[in-house]
Amino acid sequence: MKKERVAFNSGGETCVGVLTRPKGVSGPLPLVIMAGGWCYVKEMVLPYYAEYFDSIGFATLQFDYRNDGESSGEPRQHLNPWAQIEDYRNALSFAESHDDIDASRTGIWGISYAGGHVLVVSAIDPRPKFAISVVPVIDGFQTMRRVHGEARFAELRRVIMADRRSRFEGNPGGYIPMSSLKPFEEVCSWPMADCFEVFHDIKAREAPNHQHRNTIESVELFTQYDVIPFCKRILDTQVLFTAAKGDRNTSADLQIQAFNEIPNPKKAFEVFDVTHMSIYYDMEDLGKMAQVQADWLRSNFGAQAAASSTSRRVRAPVPAE
Repeated sequence: MKKERVAFNSGGETCVGVLTRPKGVSGPLPLVIMAGGWCYVKEMVLPYYAEYFDSIGFATLQFDYRNDGESSGEPRQHLNPWAQIEDYRNALSFAESHDDIDASRTGIWGISYAGGHVLVVSAIDPRPKFAISVVPVIDGFQTMRRVHGEARFAELRRVIMADRRSRFEGNPGGYIPMSSLKPFEEVCSWPMADCFEVFHDIKAREAPNHQHRNTIESVELFTQYDVIPFCKRILDTQVLFTAAKGDRNTSADLQIQAFNEIPNPKKAFEVFDVTHMSIYYDMEDLGKMAQVQADWLRSNFGAQAAASSTSRRVRAPVPAE
C-alpha cells in the first residue's frame, strides 16, 4: 500500500496520522478511519487490520488522538473520551477535503475504547456510512467495577477522589500505570498482567511511542462513559460488531445489550472464539476478525479488489509465564 504521513487540526491541537491507499486501484476510494483504545498509538494493531482493508481496495486513515503518540496536546497521556470522539469527527472533516476519497463509502473503525467511540460518533454525526466496533467498551463504570472487583474498585475511587482534591488545590493531575505485573499490589487502570505483557511486547517490536501510563483523571472520565444512550440514536449508519467470546476486559454481555439498542436494522453481530487480548498479538485470532470485517465491507460497500494480494506480517505470540 502507499503511505502518506498527514496531519489535521482538532480542537486547536494537531492530530498526526498515516493515510494509506491501495496500489493499482483508481479513485475515488472508500475509506476506513481508524483509531485505537486505551493508551494506543497508531502503530499498535491498526496496521494489521489496515492490510486486510487494503486488500479489498480501501484506503485507511490511522491516527493518534490529541495528547498521544505523535499528536500535540497536554497533558500527555490524558484520555478524554469526548475529545477523542471530536478527533474522530475532525478526521471525517479531513477526509472530506480529499477529492480521491469517496464520502459515500467512508466510515469509522475502532477497537476497545475506540469501539465505543465509533458508536457515539455514528449517533451524533451523519457522515459515517459504516461503523466497525471491535471488542468495544460500552459502560466505563461497570467495566472498571468488574475488572477491579469490589475492594480494588473502592481503592481506585479513593485514588481518583484524592487526585480531584489535589487538582482543586492547583496541583497538576497525577498518573497511574495503564496496567501492572502486580495489579493487586499497585493501583492501575487495567489490572491484568497479560495486558502489561502484551502492550510492552508490542511497544518493543513496533510502537516505541506507546507510554504505559495515563492521567488519573482519565479513569474518572472513563467511569462517566456510557455508550448505550447513544446507540438508540444510530438510525442510518450500518454497524458491525465483532466481539470476543472470552472477553474479560470489556464484557460481551454489555456489547450485546448495546447492539440490541441500535434501531437501524442494517447491523450485524459476530462473535469469535478469541479473547480481548489475543487479537492484539495472535495473528490467527486477529485474522479471524479482520477477514470478516473485510468481507462485510466488500459486500456492503462494493470495494474493488486490490491489484495484488497483501503480504501479511506475522508476530510471534507473547510467551506464557
